[in-house]
Order: sequence, then C-alpha cells, then structure tokens
Amino acid sequence: MLKSLSIFTGNANRALAEEICKFVEIPLGRCDVTHFSDGEIYVEIGENVRGVNCFVVQSTCSPPNQSIMELLIMIDALRRASAASIIAIIPYFGYARQDRKAKPRTPITAKLVANLVTAAGADRALAMDLHAGQIQGFFDIPFDHLFAMPVLIEELRILGMGGDQCVVVSPDAGGVERARAFSKRLGASLAIIDKRRPAPNVSEVMNIVGDVRGKKAVIVDDIIDTAGTLTHAAIAIMEAGAASVSACASHAVFSGKAVQRIIDSPLQHVIVTNTIPLSEAGQACAKVKVKSVGRLLGEAIKRIHHGDSISSLFV
Repeated sequence: MLKSLSIFTGNANRALAEEICKFVEIPLGRCDVTHFSDGEIYVEIGENVRGVNCFVVQSTCSPPNQSIMELLIMIDALRRASAASIIAIIPYFGYARQDRKAKPRTPITAKLVANLVTAAGADRALAMDLHAGQIQGFFDIPFDHLFAMPVLIEELRILGMGGDQCVVVSPDAGGVERARAFSKRLGASLAIIDKRRPAPNVSEVMNIVGDVRGKKAVIVDDIIDTAGTLTHAAIAIMEAGAASVSACASHAVFSGKAVQRIIDSPLQHVIVTNTIPLSEAGQACAKVKVKSVGRLLGEAIKRIHHGDSISSLFV
C-alpha cells in the first residue's frame, strides 16, 4: 500500500530531519542529493511519491547558496514525480536580513527566495522565527510561522531565569516585541539596548534603556551570526551592574569568530536550537546549550498532513 506521507531532506540538517521522522514514526524518504563533477547539484527521488504529501526539510544555512539550490531542485523533482502536495519545511530561512530597501539600490532577498520556493513548485511553506514577521507576506502560497519560544523558555526556567530578579533584554529596537513576549511569560522586566550599526556585521552598543542592576539578564534574539552584537551587549549589561548575563536565540549561525567571542565574553549560558547544525567549535563550547525543535516541527507536519489546525503551536 502506498504511504500518504513522506519526509525528505537535503544535506543542510539531516540530523533534525531524522529526529522529525522519529517523532512522526515514519522512515526518512529516500533521496539522493549529490553533485556532478563540476559542482552542480544532482537529485534523484528514490521512491514512488505519486499522490503523496511530501515534506522537504531543509534549512537554508551555510553554505546558504547550496542549501537553497538543494531545496529548489528537490521541490522540482517531487513536482515532476506527481506528488500530491509539496510542503517546504525551512527551520532557518536564510537571506532574510534584507527584507526591505534600507538603502538605495539594494535588493530584497527575502522576497526573492520566497519567489524561488514558490516557482519551484512548493504548495505550502513553514519556517521558524523569521527575522521579520512580515516575510510571511512575501509568499504567494500558504505560509506557517512557528516560534521556538516554548522550547527556549523551558530551558531558561530550568536555569532559574524568571520573576522579579530577571530582566529580558532586547539587543536592538527591532527585537522589542520578541523580548516583551519572553518577559511576559517569564514574569520578568524588560530592557532595550540602543545600538547603532555603522556597517554590516559591525555593531556598537550605545546605552541601555531599562534597569538591569543586580538582576539576572537574558538577551533574546532570533539569530546569532558573528556574535558581535551579543557580546558587546553582554559587556554593556555587566558594566551596568547586572548580576549575570545569558542569552538565547533560535538560530545559531555562528560565523567567523563567533564561538571565540562567546568564550571570551561574560555570558554564562547561550541557549540555541538545532534549526542549524552547530559547528565543531560550537559543539565544544561549554557555554552553548542546544535545545531541539524536532518535536515541534514534527507535530506541525502531522497537523498539516491531516488538515488540522496548527494555531495552538503559534505561541
């Protein structure tokens, strides 16, 4: 009997896809994703998918261009194999930081990638913790936006974060809504860092709006890339009199000297999820704690497959 649900993955984050399949209780779909000798990506679906709801799990993380092309080619292969529906599960949606024209003659890459996913043949898409919520509107297909906040808050509570002695800190004005949601659920106060960025991947902390003196501070962000913003913020918070400082973020990009900066910083803990596989340096860092979103994504896949609402997963 032909199964009605299949989950496939590229090379970006196979471990997460396997964890999702274990939760859904199906084997990972057979798919050969390799390269021609000149570097072009070769994809072959290794099973019959005619009339099957197919989910493609692929974070568009490093190397981002290869990960995106793997996703697009897999979607195209499934479409041409007569899959009933194709749902792109993108735990980390890359190219999202250019979501508007902040300067003249710059692209909107988030919209471009959304167009590519749609043009390849995806019927639906799902992502976690978009850099900007408005990116949902860039897709011309149904889009579901999940949040890693329940997973991260669970770990923060285990570490004793919460209540009057805790303050949640937004690293910039754009992250205030996210930080407010965390502070509400932890019963903590809120602070904001006034930051100015003179160039891409270069940040300068100016001052802290809010009281952090004597409190356990938690910096909340969606992405840790070079960790420059994070570590500068941590230093500023400790200089303002905080008792301790930790951080949590959904996506651990950890590019460049990020891990070394975290090691050298006053950060006690850095809690991230497995939307992006950690580098060897990240795995070896004692300050970094990884929480899995496999069950959350697996539950979303189950509900999409059965046509059930996933609104209760939107925290």
